[in-house]
Amino acid sequence: MAETQIAPQTESTSLFGAKERKLLVDPLNDDNPVTVQILGVCSALAVTSQVKPALIMALGLTIVTAMSNLVISMMRNSIPSAIRMIVQLLVVAALVQMVSDVLQAFIYDVYAELSVFIGLIITNCIVMGRLEAFAMANRPWQSFIDGIGNGLGYGVILLLMATIREILGKGTWFGITILSTESWYVPNNLMLLPCASLFLMGVIIWIQRGFNTKLIGKS
Repeated sequence: MAETQIAPQTESTSLFGAKERKLLVDPLNDDNPVTVQILGVCSALAVTSQVKPALIMALGLTIVTAMSNLVISMMRNSIPSAIRMIVQLLVVAALVQMVSDVLQAFIYDVYAELSVFIGLIITNCIVMGRLEAFAMANRPWQSFIDGIGNGLGYGVILLLMATIREILGKGTWFGITILSTESWYVPNNLMLLPCASLFLMGVIIWIQRGFNTKLIGKS
């Protein structure tokens, strides 16, 4: 009687499988760190009066979140539980300092505008939240993708808010005139005030939860 040979099951070695795609895509909408998890809201409200600083802030946080996730995931089995938060903060602080130095060297005008908020990435809830919730329990590559996904999700909201506020408040986008203020359009200076960002954030959350069936009824 011939023996039936069963091929051994091997774990997928794909670097960008279904789980990785989910980690990258979900934070853009269904699990957005700002509008769904309500994290990183302070900087989202503070740096969105213009698109350029909002973009730089989003890139900075994405780099820090991705790299800190990667480093902490690689170290997770050797970090004593009692000091894990201290180690996480040290890693994040080192990365933030690198980002700050690069901005200061190459984009000083944006650095001067964002200096306080760049420093506050160290204690940003998104960064620390992903380290605790994901990097400490998952592999380095997946942790890296998770950091990029959450950084992009944060960036999408920042750029959306900054686009609306800059166009309506100044008539420009990235400094390019969109609505001519010398003819028919009168800039709405209210959109440049901090209170406008809070109101706009509420509208975005309301629209997202109204149209995304996965979020309907989610508190």
